[in-house]
Formats: sequence, C-alpha cells, structure tokens
Amino acid sequence: MTDAVLKVALPLPLPRLFDYLPANAAAANAGDIGRRVRVAFGNRQLCGVVAAIGAADAAHADALKPVEWLEPEPLFAGELLASLRWLARYLHAPLGEVLATALPAALRRGEPLPDTHAWGWCLTEAGATALPAMRAGRPRELAQSLASGSRDEDVLDALQPGWRTAMRTLRERGLVERVALASAFSSPLVGEDAPQGQERGNPDSPSPGAARHPLPQRGEGKNGFELNKEQQTAADAIRTAEGFTAFLLDGVTGSGKTEVYLDAISDCLARGKQALVLVPEIGLTPQLLARFRARLGVPVHALHSGLNDSERATTWTAAWRGEARVIVGTRSAVFTPLPDAGLIVVDEEHDASYKQQDGIRYHARDFALVRARELGVPIVLGSATPSLESLHNAQSGRFTHLRLHQRAGEAQPPVVRVLDVRKRPLQAGLSNELLNAIRAALDAGGQVLVFKNRRGYAPALLCHDCGWSAQCRRCDRPMTVHAHGRRLQCHHCGFRQPAPPACPDCASLALQPQGSGTERIEELLAEKFADVPVVRIDRGNTRRRDALQKHFEELGARPGILVGTQMLAKGHDLPNLTLVGVVGIDEGLFSADFRASEKLAQLLVQVAGRAGRAERAGTVLLQTHHPEHPLLQTLIAGGYHAFATAELALREAAGFPPFAHLALLRAEAQHAEPPLQFLAAAKELFLLPATRREGARRADEGATRPNPHPNPSPGGRGADNVELHGPLPAPMPRRGGWHRSQLLLSSPGRRTLHAALDAAIPQLYELPEARKLRWSLDVDPVDLY
Repeated sequence: MTDAVLKVALPLPLPRLFDYLPANAAAANAGDIGRRVRVAFGNRQLCGVVAAIGAADAAHADALKPVEWLEPEPLFAGELLASLRWLARYLHAPLGEVLATALPAALRRGEPLPDTHAWGWCLTEAGATALPAMRAGRPRELAQSLASGSRDEDVLDALQPGWRTAMRTLRERGLVERVALASAFSSPLVGEDAPQGQERGNPDSPSPGAARHPLPQRGEGKNGFELNKEQQTAADAIRTAEGFTAFLLDGVTGSGKTEVYLDAISDCLARGKQALVLVPEIGLTPQLLARFRARLGVPVHALHSGLNDSERATTWTAAWRGEARVIVGTRSAVFTPLPDAGLIVVDEEHDASYKQQDGIRYHARDFALVRARELGVPIVLGSATPSLESLHNAQSGRFTHLRLHQRAGEAQPPVVRVLDVRKRPLQAGLSNELLNAIRAALDAGGQVLVFKNRRGYAPALLCHDCGWSAQCRRCDRPMTVHAHGRRLQCHHCGFRQPAPPACPDCASLALQPQGSGTERIEELLAEKFADVPVVRIDRGNTRRRDALQKHFEELGARPGILVGTQMLAKGHDLPNLTLVGVVGIDEGLFSADFRASEKLAQLLVQVAGRAGRAERAGTVLLQTHHPEHPLLQTLIAGGYHAFATAELALREAAGFPPFAHLALLRAEAQHAEPPLQFLAAAKELFLLPATRREGARRADEGATRPNPHPNPSPGGRGADNVELHGPLPAPMPRRGGWHRSQLLLSSPGRRTLHAALDAAIPQLYELPEARKLRWSLDVDPVDLY
C-alpha cells in the first residue's frame, strides 16, 4: 500500500476530497497538485484535479484505484490555484465544483489541451518551380503571395477571403505545404460551426476571420490617442502604480474611460505582461475587440459563452501558456490563467451580470479583486454609475478614486426632460409628445433610441369580458405575449405555448394584450415612421453570434430608430444618436428590493448617456406617471453621485450592504413544506451556542482571509451578531414548478458572518431534510429573489 495518496477534487456537490493512487504505482508528490486526472467513480468516469497529497483513509486504503493523468504538468498552480481555494472557502462551496467551473467545458470533460500553434502555408520546391508557368487565376494569385515566404492562415483570411478552395487545389498538386510558424497564439481558431476536434487551419474549415499581428516588443504598441487632462491624470496614476492597487475609474458616460484602459494596456504590453479585460455582456465584445485590435496593434482574444467549446478551450490554453497577451471576456473569463499578469480591467463594474446566479455563485468583479491582490498587479474598475459598494470603498480610501467629470472631445451632456403622461393618451405606451420629438429628431438627420426594459409584445394577455389572464402553470406568474399575440412565454422559466384563440374560462374572443413590450413598440414605430428603418434589439433577436453588431450595421449612420432593452444601455457608442426616449420606468420606482433604486438609477443614467456622444447635442425624455418621485428629482438635479450619497445614508441607517454583509440560504422542492422544514432545521444550527463558539474560534484562525470588499469588521463580536430572517417563501414562491423558500443571514461584520457559516454549513449536508430537496448558499447576493 502506498503511504501517500492523491486527494482529488471532483465536480460533485460534496465538500470533500477523494483518495486515489498515482498511475503506474508511482509515488505521489507535491508536483502532482493541480494536475487533471480521469478517475473511476462508481460506474462513471469523472475528470478531477489533484488538490492535495496525504494519507489514505485506513478503512478504504486497500480498495483505492489509480488515476489516469491527462497531462504531465499542473493546469492549476501558483496564484490561480490559491485564488480558487480562497473562492471555495469564501463561497463555502465544494472545491471540486469551483475548480470545474474555472475550466472551459472541453477541458472539464477531460479533452486534451488544444493546439495553440500559429499555422501557415508555404510553397514547396515543386511549387516554386511551377509558379512561372501557372495559368492566371486564384491558385496562381495565392501561390504568388507565398513566393516571398510563409503566410499565416489568419492573415490570409484577412487579405484573401476565400483562399481555402484555391489552397486545396495547390495542395492536391503538391505545390504547397502547411507549416507551424510559431507558438504565439493569435485569435479564436475555428468558426462557430466547425466540428470540435477539427484540425486548426484546415483549408476545409470555416474562416476564423481575425488577423494576426506579431506580439509587441517592449515600447511598441503605445496608445497614439491624445488624452485630455483628466484622462491623462488617471492614466498616469495607473501606469505608475506598483503592485496591487485598486482603482475606481468613475467617469460620466462618454468621458473616454476606454481610452484610459487602452493607455494602461499599452503600457502593460510594453512591459511584456498580460492584460485581462472583463465586460458585462457578449454584445459589447465585438465592438470592443475591434477597437482594441485597431489601437493596440496586437492580437486581442475573446473568451465568452458565445464561442464554441473548442474556441474557449484554445483561448484559455493559450493564456495558460502565456501566448495570449490581451484577453477580453465576460464573467467566466475571470478564471483565465495569467502567468505573466500585468493588469486587470473590469468595465461597467456595477453591472449585475458579473454575478453568477446558479451553480457556483461567484461575483466576477469581486474575484478579480482577489486575483489582482494575489498577483500583485493593479486593477481598474470602470463605470459611469459605480456600485454603492465600490463607491463606499473609494470614499473609505480602500480604492483609489479617479474621476472623469467631462465628456471627451466636444461632446456635451444631454438635456434631460421628464414627460408627465398622467391622463395623456398613449399608443403602445408612447405619448404624442414623444412621438413628435421622434419625428423632429429624424427630420434633423439624427437617430433615436426608444428604451423599454421589457421584451416581447405585451406583458400580459387578458380577457376583456371575464378578467381571465394567461398564467404560467409552473410559476404562477403572467406569461408574456410574443410574436404579435400568437405565442405566450414565461420569462422566468422559459415555458412556451400558443396563445389561445378564445378565453379558456368564458370562451370569449375578447382576448387583449395588456401593456407594451419592445415588439409592440417596434410595430407602432414601423407603422408611423415607415420612411426610416426601425431596428429592435433585445434578448429575443440577439442570441446568434454577432447578431447585435449586425443590427447596428443594418441601421448604419442614416436616420433611424432603435428599440431595445437594457442591452442598449451598456457601453455602446452610437455617435449619431440625438434622442433617447425612456418609457415604462414606473414599476422600478416602487420595488420591494432594497437594490431597486440603485439599479434603476444606474439604468437611467446609462441609457441617457447614449445620447449626444459626438458633435450633435442629445436630448433624453423620461416618460412617467410619477414626475415628482424623489429618485427622478435627485437624478435630474444632482446626477448619479447625488443619488448615491443619499442612498448610502439610507443603507447605513437600515443596515443594508455595504454596511452589512448578507448570505442567502435557498431551498426548493416539488412541494412547499420540505424547503421550509429544511431551512427551519438550518436555522437551529445557526442558533446553537456550540456553533457560535466554534465559529468564533474559526474567525480568529481565519483573520487573514482575503477580502474582495475590505470593509472593517467591528472587533470582539461573535456569532451572536448574525441576524436570521426567515425561513420564508421566496419573493417568487414558485418557479419552474419548484416551490422556493429562503433564510437570510445578516451581520455588520464579514468575518463574523463567515465564522457562523464555517461552523454550520458542513452540518447542513448531514441533515435528513437535505436529501429531499435542492439547496444552495449565495454569499453576497445581488438580489433576494
């Protein structure tokens, strides 16, 4: 029997490691930690990661099975492994699930590391000899382009579209050959429709569509854009930062935050370092990639869920090998390996989409802060509407606060007006005053954005005779009307069904869509403004790759109308947009969610910021039935920071984040009682005196725990300072057929809260009630739903 065995973390919802033997009876050693393995687990084969070396459980030592190594060296090591261990402790999540979440799906399944070589084509000796006698045509043109030396496949994609057919002809005649040029990775490697495992760069495969450039040498690729005084001050502060420094780049919409990012990234590349840029939405990625590639002059690589598994695995692997130098990605890109890290940027840091809402419920912005500290590199959090947590950290001196007060260039802030629509006739939710303003803006050659944060045709379908409304039978919530009244869809669980031809209760034909969504607004505007294009942008028509960019290209620079949801509020630069009309904001003014005011203020400021970003002046019209509401009055009179100051004071008085720390224990089952029973048992665990004593001891031992929100915790307070609220049915008690309940934990001290969680969470797995349902813990929840 081997004395030391491998402790393997498997992607299972169990807070433990599993013992296995090294392959081929080799001795286990510390160099194995972080290596991927394939193991037998019951009648399944699982891919896991060696997390430790230790002694075997004596009761099962003789039955241990060997692992199958998947590569000769660790995938997780150094900072990345340490940060992921921290994340598992902070979220109180199984390490195996955290490590699996950090891997692209292909590597999670145990597939081999992909090839990241740069491939090209060159003439053979026979090709060079045959070239002078070749007939005119595409094959000859291609051969001539190879006469001066090997050509990179991605360069061929950019310079000679359609080259693959001609290259196939030359290869069949033995006139060209494919060669490995270097190991410097360039761009996403295969098209979306290419089969997985396809050889990269095969002439039969789809075009990657992105040009490759050589990696910059020190001092190359500097930002040639002339920064204004405020931008330059911010850029100098970032460039001269030594080691870990957290910057909050707080700039009004259109102030040129991206130019500051570019300057910082250019300096990072000049020092031979890697840069990671996080963005909140896939839709922002193509526009940002094009801008970065044009300005930096180096390969810039995307990493987001819109890519296929092969592309994501290749980019991740190239970053792990240190070949990818600039990576732009969404939430999951925060797990990208950075062996030569120099800078991390989190754009639109306030955005709620950085929070993972299922599985491992991490917050990408917060984990990016932890990684930056472990890596010892600066991190820039940018936003025109910073989260109240980040503003509080900046005001407390934990973040360096960089302000950009003015729009870049000649652009001026838009004029904001409130339209009181009480007792006014509305068409698809739009007032006559707004429709007249749209006509005037179009006649002046401008573009218009009509913002409605509800997709679909209408929010509900109602019988005008008996009052029946279409409800989702799995969620007990109204179903949204789509496809001009022909289809019903639940936006909570995704359930769909055809709209009934008559009322199921009274057989009346008086079924009427109630309210308006983006589809209904699009229909009205297309009818009233038939002389200009009307382009709708929402989740319903932007699911395919590059769909958002294609919609923008459809509109172009000509006069036209965009109709859309909050997707259009996030960082898009629309230089010809002169009018923004915001409709349907009233429901957000009276939400029970304590974060609702912050979210609405951010949304209004962000969408208003799309107007007047170039030479033309911009106007924003806010339609509301509550023009005197304090939130609207504060935003118009004092801007976002006036609102934030008032809201922080309210949060402090009420004991809400960032002045308190929350954890939400959720449970759901097919029936209503099991979740309440489980949470009641969980509450008893948190109330046990012994649990509190154990929590206090663990709090002292974990005093050096890294902290993404380093707010001070009052000293000398034990687990008695954790308040328990519930168990209660969730604000949405039924979703997708599951009954949902929750228990909220709150404490003024983060350390105190985690001490209580450390002591109680392991015992939750042992509760008999836990086997009858699904449960999860959400640390630092962004909403309570």
